[in-house]
Amino acid sequence: MSEWWCFQVICWRAVASMAWSVLLLLPTTALFVVLSRISLFHPILWISECLSLLTSTSAIFSFILLCGVVLLVGFFNLEYYTVVPSIACSKIALLGQVLHPRQFVHSLVHCIMGVVVAWCCAFTIGGRYRSLGHPCTQDESGPEMCLNEYHLVLLLVGAFIGYSHSLVGVVYNMNYVSFHTMQQYKYLRFKGALPLVVKASAVQALYCLRNFLVLYFFMGYAPRAWICRTLDLNINWLLTPPLPHLLLDLSLLYHLWISGTFLLLTWYITVLLFRIFVTEVYSFPVQSTFTEDAHQCLPKVITGMQPMILKFLALQDLALLSQHSPSRRLEVFSLSQPGGHPHIWTALSKECLSLLSDLTERLVTHHDTVATNGRAKSQSTGSNKRSTTSSESSVGMDDMKTPRPSVLIRTPGSVFLRSSGLRTPLTTPFTPDRDSPFSSPALRRLTGPLEPQGPLSPGFSSIQSPHVMRRGPKLWSASTDSQLNGSPSPGPATSPSQAQLKPSFLVTFLQNRKDQVKHFLAKRVLIMYLFNKLPEASSQSLFADSQLHIWALQGLSHLVAASFSEDQYGIVQTTLPTILSTMLVLQEAVDRHFKLPHTSSKPGHCSCGMGDDSYKTLRFALRSSLKTAVYRITTTFGGHLQ
Repeated sequence: MSEWWCFQVICWRAVASMAWSVLLLLPTTALFVVLSRISLFHPILWISECLSLLTSTSAIFSFILLCGVVLLVGFFNLEYYTVVPSIACSKIALLGQVLHPRQFVHSLVHCIMGVVVAWCCAFTIGGRYRSLGHPCTQDESGPEMCLNEYHLVLLLVGAFIGYSHSLVGVVYNMNYVSFHTMQQYKYLRFKGALPLVVKASAVQALYCLRNFLVLYFFMGYAPRAWICRTLDLNINWLLTPPLPHLLLDLSLLYHLWISGTFLLLTWYITVLLFRIFVTEVYSFPVQSTFTEDAHQCLPKVITGMQPMILKFLALQDLALLSQHSPSRRLEVFSLSQPGGHPHIWTALSKECLSLLSDLTERLVTHHDTVATNGRAKSQSTGSNKRSTTSSESSVGMDDMKTPRPSVLIRTPGSVFLRSSGLRTPLTTPFTPDRDSPFSSPALRRLTGPLEPQGPLSPGFSSIQSPHVMRRGPKLWSASTDSQLNGSPSPGPATSPSQAQLKPSFLVTFLQNRKDQVKHFLAKRVLIMYLFNKLPEASSQSLFADSQLHIWALQGLSHLVAASFSEDQYGIVQTTLPTILSTMLVLQEAVDRHFKLPHTSSKPGHCSCGMGDDSYKTLRFALRSSLKTAVYRITTTFGGHLQ
């Protein structure tokens, strides 16, 4: 039942988008026929030829082929779509995505579909583009079939644009399906995006045509010779123009461009309709009347192992009901009968807090990796303290996921311990952490004992600013951790146990060879170009699924704010400390992340093409949503938080 329901929700939406793509193919094809046979000086003849062509048997056959291509493109959209973009952090990772066998099949099929669409375009234009071979006359052997290079160039352009479409889809995440912030009807969304789709198709076809002409000028002899040898065609050099003249033919260039625009327009419309239909808001029932429909309820969908698209739709529905549906909010705040337990609120809040805690843990791990320069932390005598601290931190995360108000909450600043491994005791919620590297010197003077700082005192050289600490050379040294942990630095004399742990000659030799290879490859420009990290790619990959966290923050904050007047049983107040603590811990993690040197603090400019790059601004949207959620809760409750 659950699988069949998933099929109904997702696959029927994809089928509806394909059906509309086929229906819109008819006016698109008619527009292509009118533009491809344009004749401004003979308008009556132009219109009559277009009408006769549209009603001919050959045009109907070409339309059936185009419908098959559109349906296949829609199937690939359903098979390859994703709601979490795949972000390559280096050029070698991007190259691996392009050369993946799954992507190879995608590119090959799109090349074939491009050839089919180009053949339909050549048959529709007619004239010198109608067939691949034409009869040529020779004095000795009589009539033979010669190659029609105009038709060949049009077919090759279709194959090239098909492969370019597949390649651009990998590089610019065209398979990524994003959810719009503003809710609109499907017709209004399509109407607003249609001019951008037409513009993107025309511009992309122009760039593909330019690249193809350059490639065909240098390597055009290879496909021409292969086609002639395979199909036993000759080349009539008297009728075939030279290659430079062929590529400068304005009529040929116009027909190539209009055919490429038609190809991309039909495919982009299919992609656009798929995005619109799949991301349409779905209203899940908060609680079911019958047991067999329990898998369709909002708490089950959010907490269950459903397809990722259903989890996105469920959290989107949670964010919307928390803002605009008072009757459904009352169902969230209701108690189970019999028993009187808040199962719905417990399931929803626990899943949202789990999402926020997971993101916090990811940010902390990333910051620790950057702080240690990508290396594992050194194992010293203070490792026991670090292990104890890490275990306490993991326990604190688990406590965040389970709403228990009686558990002492760790200070938000104490979760982010420095790599020195200093232990911070459990304190009351929201107490300033004096040992945090981001606490100001004024806060340390207020909360800590006053000590004389003279030029000869050992504390005079201590770090007075967190920025200096991040820039200090001791942060990257392996011996600093042991010194900060209180363990003595290793001296020249070694104990017998340390002498026994000395690595063997073979291990030392292999390690030296490995370092030499790394040092040799680091000097090669091509190797460094392929393996260097792309700017901000790591930050974007951390927040790739942040749309879930944005909706979780909006849903939780609006439900908590509404509970001030709508929660009759006070079930939300039992988890209010955990919710606020989790949000503040995430707030500190996000602030620390934006202070990293390779992280931009402002959103970049998004392109207007079909490649959806809205995921690049998710981290900024998350930061603003997090601040808004905290202020919404604190403004609603005010002094009652004490």
